[in-house]
Amino acid sequence: MDLTAAAYQSEPGGPLDVDRELYGRIGAMTEGRELVDSFTIPIRSGRAWEVPAGHVCRIVTIEGPQVADLNLWNLHDPRERLWAARTRQLQAAHVSTFDRLWSTLPFLRPLVTITGDSLADYGVDDEGGRVHDLLGTRCDPYVNQMLNDAPFDYHCHSNLTRAVRPWHLTEFDVHDVLNVFQCTGLNEHDEYFMKTCPAQRGDYFEFFAEVDVLAALSTCPGGDLSVPMFGPDAGDAEAVCRPLGIEVHTVPEAALEGWVPPERAAYAQDHGLAARPWA
Repeated sequence: MDLTAAAYQSEPGGPLDVDRELYGRIGAMTEGRELVDSFTIPIRSGRAWEVPAGHVCRIVTIEGPQVADLNLWNLHDPRERLWAARTRQLQAAHVSTFDRLWSTLPFLRPLVTITGDSLADYGVDDEGGRVHDLLGTRCDPYVNQMLNDAPFDYHCHSNLTRAVRPWHLTEFDVHDVLNVFQCTGLNEHDEYFMKTCPAQRGDYFEFFAEVDVLAALSTCPGGDLSVPMFGPDAGDAEAVCRPLGIEVHTVPEAALEGWVPPERAAYAQDHGLAARPWA
């Protein structure tokens, strides 16, 4: 028995055994897609947008390396949102094609499935870095004030807060993120590190919406993270900040054959309220 194997596993064909034929087809069948939304998110900014179930959304480094912080909600019930911690356990601490981003309790279902990643072959670099990070979370003005003793209103937490206001959401709805294009790991002291973003102009990260989702993305004020944000070497990273492109596409019907939108968790939510004697 290997107790260092993945702690969370399912049987073949179970909920963690993604249909690679289906999602590979969705990712590969780009001919016949229809572009239904496209826009650019400027540097040090944020924007939210809707992705209907059965559509794909692509995030593109249109000018070069830039990291971004992604939040996801069920469009019709924002109490259901990305659960970064459980996704780390069910998938991995860094995600790529065929991984799924799971929602919070009591819903517990995939909000999206990753169908495209031009950095999928990055793997593990010589310093232990990997891309598309779920280890860390968004930068925020509270930590910045604490560590740098200075106010700054354009950290990812603030950018996301502004982005979701048109949907009547607030700072309290912003949650732990997926750091898209971000290269991170743990050093020899088990401390979190961030490396320079390895993405180049034209790289992309694409996901398929399993349910109607509201997505929000911040173009991180750290840009490509080649300039430290904290500590003695910290500096102004504005010169290494770049915009990102967003595309939302329909998916050809032929690619969707066999796809069934996920149901919320089957647990009946009894929670032991009917007492059970244990002794």
